[in-house]
Amino acid sequence: MRVVKIGGRAQADSHLATTLREAWNAGPGELCVVHGGGDEMSAMQSALGREPAFVGGRRVTSEGDLELLRMVLSGVVNKRLVNAMVAAGLPAVGISGEDGALIGAELIDAASLGFAGQPVTVKADLLRTLLNAGYLPVISPIGYNATSPNGGPLNVNGDDAAAAIAAALEADELLLIADVEGVRDGEGEVISSLSTETARELAANGIAVGGMAAKLESAEAALTAGVARVRICDLAGLSDGERGTFITQSQSVAL
Repeated sequence: MRVVKIGGRAQADSHLATTLREAWNAGPGELCVVHGGGDEMSAMQSALGREPAFVGGRRVTSEGDLELLRMVLSGVVNKRLVNAMVAAGLPAVGISGEDGALIGAELIDAASLGFAGQPVTVKADLLRTLLNAGYLPVISPIGYNATSPNGGPLNVNGDDAAAAIAAALEADELLLIADVEGVRDGEGEVISSLSTETARELAANGIAVGGMAAKLESAEAALTAGVARVRICDLAGLSDGERGTFITQSQSVAL
């Protein structure tokens, strides 16, 4: 089982649907897709006169942003991706983390991030039902507020959602697909393998920042939760199993 998170910029690659089709055909029922869409959300916020803001690579989300988030991620981005995959011959079905409370989430820090959430539960049985029926789940990472009696949406970072889903499905591999080949060092060279300890140092030193820093945090969370293998790569890494940056447990943790 592989869980693949497709970043917003990587979605613009004209080979996306066919590359996913090849991966699905190589192991039908063994692939689950989570998508982002941050650039489109930022563009929509800006068009409405709202200033996008981020803390540690995670979007600050006001209550007024939640409906916009649903529209952009679960509406426009999710359905566009599903349509392209179906046209390429994939049995894609689009759902969000709100559907069936697939991704139960709780607030991270309301004071600094607003209605941004972190996953606390994943309904793996829902995904297995789709997979066993021959469908490819394509998931919008909007979570269901599991701590509110009235439910409601929370903005879950796509990498965090993918890490939680990979753990719940006991995935063999989590791929975090970006618009770059992998994590780069201070000289701009792609690092082939990176321990979680060194990854934290890259973030602390300002080498891995923003979205990449968030990816490294999600990678560590996935490994801690038992995912066997985590890789940050570009779309070509979906068909080339050695491409990108492998994230590994720090030796002190592994022991």
